[in-house]
Amino acid sequence: MQDSAQPYCGPAPGPSDWAQAWNFDPVLLAALGACAGAGMLALRHVSGFRQRSFGLAGAFAVLAFVSPLCAMTVALFSARTLHHLVVFSLLAPALALALPLRRIPPGLALAAVSAALWLWHLPVAYAAAWDSAAIYWAMQAALLLSAWAFWSALLARPALGNAMWLLPLIAQMGLLGAILTFAPAPFYAEHLATTQVFGTDALRDQQLAGLIMWVPGMVPLAVLSAVFGWRALAHEVRA
Repeated sequence: MQDSAQPYCGPAPGPSDWAQAWNFDPVLLAALGACAGAGMLALRHVSGFRQRSFGLAGAFAVLAFVSPLCAMTVALFSARTLHHLVVFSLLAPALALALPLRRIPPGLALAAVSAALWLWHLPVAYAAAWDSAAIYWAMQAALLLSAWAFWSALLARPALGNAMWLLPLIAQMGLLGAILTFAPAPFYAEHLATTQVFGTDALRDQQLAGLIMWVPGMVPLAVLSAVFGWRALAHEVRA
């Protein structure tokens, strides 16, 4: 792993070099390779849909942790929010479709993913993850595993009852988005010195993060909730 004296994803890049700031941590690459091998072995006799979903999960994992998005999370809190959406809204559902976690009650999964979401936004926890690669990966694992369980429970049976579990999550994301957008001061001192080179300041960057959580974060969940409801009603009509 990288030097614990700086954030796991490395030093904050600037506007001129962010596209070259890939994370080629050998431990991370080895772990991703091992997970890819184990997943392909587990899915060798299943449908092509599940295999393709696992391939998408691998691509989203590379986007989140290898691509320059990882380094940009050090520069901008708004990039950190986008990173969380990639993990929660893309990587975790793809894993749930490929390798669903079984027998996890949706209420328990919702409680776990809610706790992970709020933990990431506590300034003291954020600072701890910034200073320690071990804490960073523990918090990433908490978000990914809980989201994987949550999507496994919901996608196993897209029904109206499952749509109801999305509503508390949508409400929480809306509340977090509002807190970030309307706060009078920035919460995360780690970004006070990293935003200026991008022509913004920490408060405006935090406000952008709130807007990202509101629109790219909430809208897909609301649409999915509506789809679940429509499918449930259509099933009732056919019955």
